[in-house]
Amino acid sequence: MSQYLVTGGVPISGKIRASGNKNAALPCIAAAILTDEQVILRNIPDIEDVQVMLDVYRSFGGSVERLDPNSYRLSLGNIKTSKVPLEAAKKIRASILFAGPLLARTGKAVLPPPGGDVIGRRRLDTHFLALTELGAAVSTKRAFTFNAKKLRGADIFLDEASVTATENAVMAAVLAEATTILTNAASEPHVQDLCRMLSSMGAIIEGIGSNILIITGVKKLSGCDFTIGADYMEVGSFIGLAAATRGELVIEGTKPGDLRPAKMAFGKLGITWEHEGTTLRVPKKQAMKVNHDLGGMIPKIDDAPWPGFPPDLTSIVIVVATQVEGTVLVHEKMFESRMFFVDKLIGMGARIVLCDPHRAVISGPAKLAGSELTSPDVRAGMAMVIAAMTAEGSSVIRNVYQIERGYENLVERLSSLGGKITRKG
Repeated sequence: MSQYLVTGGVPISGKIRASGNKNAALPCIAAAILTDEQVILRNIPDIEDVQVMLDVYRSFGGSVERLDPNSYRLSLGNIKTSKVPLEAAKKIRASILFAGPLLARTGKAVLPPPGGDVIGRRRLDTHFLALTELGAAVSTKRAFTFNAKKLRGADIFLDEASVTATENAVMAAVLAEATTILTNAASEPHVQDLCRMLSSMGAIIEGIGSNILIITGVKKLSGCDFTIGADYMEVGSFIGLAAATRGELVIEGTKPGDLRPAKMAFGKLGITWEHEGTTLRVPKKQAMKVNHDLGGMIPKIDDAPWPGFPPDLTSIVIVVATQVEGTVLVHEKMFESRMFFVDKLIGMGARIVLCDPHRAVISGPAKLAGSELTSPDVRAGMAMVIAAMTAEGSSVIRNVYQIERGYENLVERLSSLGGKITRKG
């Protein structure tokens, strides 16, 4: 099993470029099924999850040509199967994203239950609700099987603002007859990216960026040449790393608007950054002190669907808070197992009270000591990397496959910033 060897206590310094948004790349790859013309996708991160999605696309008979390290040309004429391979489905939750486009183009989709991060219950009911409303018959015996002779637009209220369910519903609706109104839709930047890609292919989508999407079905979609936006989760992770190690960092290719919720949350920890166009600079001198709420109350950082604070940055904020003077409450509302990695931070010397599966009280600053760690999921794994690079002494991080599912060339990029990290195995 591959692992990272990390020597901490070294402030990072330098310049990097933001990778493409993983959570936009995956649905955009799935959306390429919706046309028999060529699709070019650019700024695709070179990570494991992307390769798995491309393998699934190939399994349908698709052609994948790599144009450069971060660009691909996809082409799929006749679809030879509507079944997602079992092994691919086990690896990533995003395999569920093939349901909508397969159903729209072939009238059938068969998917094994998806895998992915173990961060708590991740219900799929909203996918079934949306696709059923559009005219699909759904069976959940052994595999998830969707059938529809014809998809027809509908007025759909999603029972939760699920990102992937919204994406599946949109991809099915663009080729459905008549108009679909999707209310309580997710509106994260990666959902917006998918909608913009589909629009460039000829789809008619109104309300992009809001929680009400109006999709007028068309008979056919064309190919496109589309560039994925920057990964604001990765950018937020590197901001946290710079602050926690007392370093200075310049990140190029960012999108300021995507980082506004994160800036409010980090601001509660006395951490800020500057933007000049698409270039972001994290200064070395930070307050690193908790800003109390009105009346001297302990502040709370809680996640929520967009435009709330992104849940994928909760793990990062917890680690950063261990290095900040003062006390803060972090409330993870969306996944009941995401916080279970904090026992490893406590073992490193962090002062954290885990109140319940959703809430943790962090008091800092704390001196962390190197330790042996195991990454449970993508974001907690990156949080462990930050903790190890902040700690005194050496750390070993195992199961780094989970981290590399979401972070492109991480060891090389951290090394270029002065981080003492190597990959073994």
